[in-house]
Amino acid sequence: MLARIGRALTKRVMAAPILNLAAVRELRCDLSGGHPVSDETHDHLVAALAWLERAQDASPDDGVARSYSIAWNPDFESRGWRPSYPETTGYIIPTLFDAARSLELPHLRERAIRMADWEIAVQLESGAIQGGVINPMVEPTPAVFNTGQVILGWVRAYRETDGVAYLEAARRAADYLLDAQGADGSFSKGRSEFARSDCTTYYSRVAWPLCMLGKLIDEPRYLEAGERGIDFTLTKQRANGWWADNCLSDRKRPLLHTIAYATRGVLEAGLVLEREDYIDAAKRTALALASVQRPTGGLAGRLAADWSEAADWECLTGNAQTAIIWWKLAAVTPNAEFEDRARHACRMLMSTQNRTSSDPGLAGGIKGSYPVDGGYGRFEILNWATKFFVDAMLLTLPAISPEKRPEVLS
Repeated sequence: MLARIGRALTKRVMAAPILNLAAVRELRCDLSGGHPVSDETHDHLVAALAWLERAQDASPDDGVARSYSIAWNPDFESRGWRPSYPETTGYIIPTLFDAARSLELPHLRERAIRMADWEIAVQLESGAIQGGVINPMVEPTPAVFNTGQVILGWVRAYRETDGVAYLEAARRAADYLLDAQGADGSFSKGRSEFARSDCTTYYSRVAWPLCMLGKLIDEPRYLEAGERGIDFTLTKQRANGWWADNCLSDRKRPLLHTIAYATRGVLEAGLVLEREDYIDAAKRTALALASVQRPTGGLAGRLAADWSEAADWECLTGNAQTAIIWWKLAAVTPNAEFEDRARHACRMLMSTQNRTSSDPGLAGGIKGSYPVDGGYGRFEILNWATKFFVDAMLLTLPAISPEKRPEVLS
């Protein structure tokens, strides 16, 4: 009993504002309107990419640190950089390849290759990728969702380098996913222990890489499995574009993050397979999201089934993901509203980015929530939020030559 009381008191002291001044300053800035926005998109891109580089360098391996806590975190019981995260490192790989090409930064290509090699090194014997971060003290467990995200990275690394090791790793991972898929198209096995197991509609992002890999190597098994996965996802969509059973934690008030995950998986599968019905389903949700975009350019961090706001804070990861969806739909639909919405969202995201901090874990990165004390990634800079921000910002660039145009495949 005394030990428990002592730990509680220690946590309260460590979380006190006086010991977390950087976090307090960032919160005050958010509440007063955010950070200055540069007229040059390039400034924001370079700052975010520099953060991703530091996040890779902060790890003892070639993975990317999951996040950076600018306040003392009661879950991790510390501040600072977190261990490497295989899932998100996997889909950061295409982002760095895109940035290397579009911005003529070849060193980012080398970083992406190092990440892809590291992912092979941590791939489990089953072909799966583990859930959670690297932790030598804990036996890794396979996770379907994480495995799908890393396939995105290996496919891109193979396309960039012709390295057969990446293709072989992707095949092994895809075979694991096929074994985990149920008769109805859902991925009934291998659900992460770090999220709800009964709200996995966002696993459309697992079906998408199966479609991508199947198309790349002309493998019907992967294509069929990918289509069945998307078809299952569509059974969860309501007439108003809402996705049922689709959150890491709250079935009735899902995160914008997972709403965008589900939508993007369906959209990308539609683009890969040239399926207008998939694209139309994604468009239905994208239009619904456009209807609830805030005047500032962002969206509520959680939304209810009638698309009403269910949080007063914003999930910046979800804002960036939604901007990407709008950009991609703008390229394939005559609806000009999508580009306008995307630009507005990107402008808002730029205002949340602290590019001047002397703290290397804060400068240039994208926070979990806005304000920073919100309900997602509280007082954290997240590698996936920063990754999706880069993807969205790359799509804002003026028309460039085809060989430098970003693919944004992740």
